[in-house]
Amino acid sequence: MGISKQRKSTKQIIYYLVAGVLLINSSTVLAERTVPKAPLPLNELRAFTEVFEKIKTDYVEPVGDASLLEGAIRGMLSGLDPHSSYLDPDAFKELQVGTSGEFGGLGIEVGMEDGFIKVIAPIDDTPAQKAGIKSGDLIIRINETPVKGLTLNEAVNLMRGKPGSEVNLTVVRKEADNNPLTFTISRAIIQVKGVKSRMLEPGFAYIRITQFQNHTGENVIDALSKLQKESTDNLKGLVLDLRNNPGGILGAAVSVSDAFLTEGLIVYTEGRVKDSQLKFKATQSDLLKGAPLIVLVNEGSASASEIVAGALQDHKRALIMGERTFGKGSVQTILPMNNGSALKLTTARYYTPAGRSIQAEGIIPDIKLEDFKVSKTERNGLSMLKEADLSRHLVKPENSDNSTGKTNEEPSLGKKKPETASLTETDYQLSEALNLLKGLAIFARK
Repeated sequence: MGISKQRKSTKQIIYYLVAGVLLINSSTVLAERTVPKAPLPLNELRAFTEVFEKIKTDYVEPVGDASLLEGAIRGMLSGLDPHSSYLDPDAFKELQVGTSGEFGGLGIEVGMEDGFIKVIAPIDDTPAQKAGIKSGDLIIRINETPVKGLTLNEAVNLMRGKPGSEVNLTVVRKEADNNPLTFTISRAIIQVKGVKSRMLEPGFAYIRITQFQNHTGENVIDALSKLQKESTDNLKGLVLDLRNNPGGILGAAVSVSDAFLTEGLIVYTEGRVKDSQLKFKATQSDLLKGAPLIVLVNEGSASASEIVAGALQDHKRALIMGERTFGKGSVQTILPMNNGSALKLTTARYYTPAGRSIQAEGIIPDIKLEDFKVSKTERNGLSMLKEADLSRHLVKPENSDNSTGKTNEEPSLGKKKPETASLTETDYQLSEALNLLKGLAIFARK
């Protein structure tokens, strides 16, 4: 599960899928494969050399060779697609540390869109989420610096800083009628708890995966085991929450899918070269033992989240519920360079077991459900009358097994007792998933 060991070769291959960090080691060194060499584009190289010399001699300020060449490399990669980029040594080190589950920053996964920084998903229990940053927000200004024209790495560096220091983000949000919103967020050390679990009701469990990390597959299996022990009988059903999960390690996505499948393909990748053609299959038994499973997703569900949702949907093992997912089905390969930097290069596409590419399409839920804010109907503080509240109502027969909870008590007219917010009020989508899960469990029992 995850990455079993790290190779120490400088030519280690790391595969990245989607917006998050989706890694897998390869036993084949991509940089050393035999590829037919195309003839050098001499005319274009002459033009490049000429531009290089003109900048060196005529630009208003002196520019170093290293700076010019690095800029040329960044330009080559940024011109390919939004996900190919050049990682300098510092960015490469941060990327490698990012899978440990602890890092500094605001707690958001971001990407580029139309020259602005788009929030893919805020991470649970982080400063960004607590401040109110949402999936789909477009960051247009960081403090006083406009984002337009910055690279993704430059923008991310502006958002990073000493824990406890503050940063102002100006964002545009669809439902805000394009009126900019400003958030002041305190930076912090982000410690991501990848898996959270609890019982929603007796027999009905809930597992939320916030990010796919090295040990996420193992953590999900442990969580399921503990939930089984908490339940007096076998679990009747499970809600797997992948909302606002930006992705993570490929091995973790495969392990999580494998926990609910007994056989068959989980995911496969295809590219121009043989090294990018990978297949992952289920290897173990269904830990839920066939109990109903519902997967919650939204537009912040990307990368490994889409792999899990797509695999369970294609195998008809789960009902996918919520909103259309992020939709990035390309594979990035991290190629370490000799100077400590790396290239992040798009090398393949990934496909669900049924052969679907979700690139720019996303996973379409079986049951579409928007995230609403629900509140109880106000009744001026009075409860609705029931039969038991009426004077001289008939008393429940002594031999009845169904207790009404009331017999000869006084009518309950008057102010209602204060109540805690229901699941419907706090999380409408999860409440609906639980209701559907209970219905499926009843149907399965009959």
